[in-house]
Amino acid sequence: MAELKTRQTDADVAAFLDGVENPQRREDSHEVLKLMKSVTRAEPKMWGSSIVGFGSYHYVYESGREGDWFLTGFSPRKQALTLYIMAGFERYDELMQRLGKCRTGKSCLYINKLEDVDMKVLKELVTESVRHMKKNHSHTT
Repeated sequence: MAELKTRQTDADVAAFLDGVENPQRREDSHEVLKLMKSVTRAEPKMWGSSIVGFGSYHYVYESGREGDWFLTGFSPRKQALTLYIMAGFERYDELMQRLGKCRTGKSCLYINKLEDVDMKVLKELVTESVRHMKKNHSHTT
């Protein structure tokens, strides 16, 4: 079975964020850092070379594959600020309608700039997702 490439590292989160080239994306990343830290009450950790994650949970798939992943996190990608909402979006229709301008993938929320979204709604979305993950996964930190 293939090993998961993205793992928690000891890399410096502040140095990573300070190295983000785009000034708007760098500033927005620091805001998301504060938001996620306040929601999770966890210290940010680098996962791989470009993801800032908070907390962790252990998963086991029906196939037997298992591993550890962060409860929530983000990455300041070139195309968009990517937030990882691990619970997905299906249960959050009402919040998503109020959030503002964004795109979604399975567990990814893509935001061009934070001013495009309602920060109170974003915080509620992250809070609800983290709560869902903690409730549905026994090994969380």
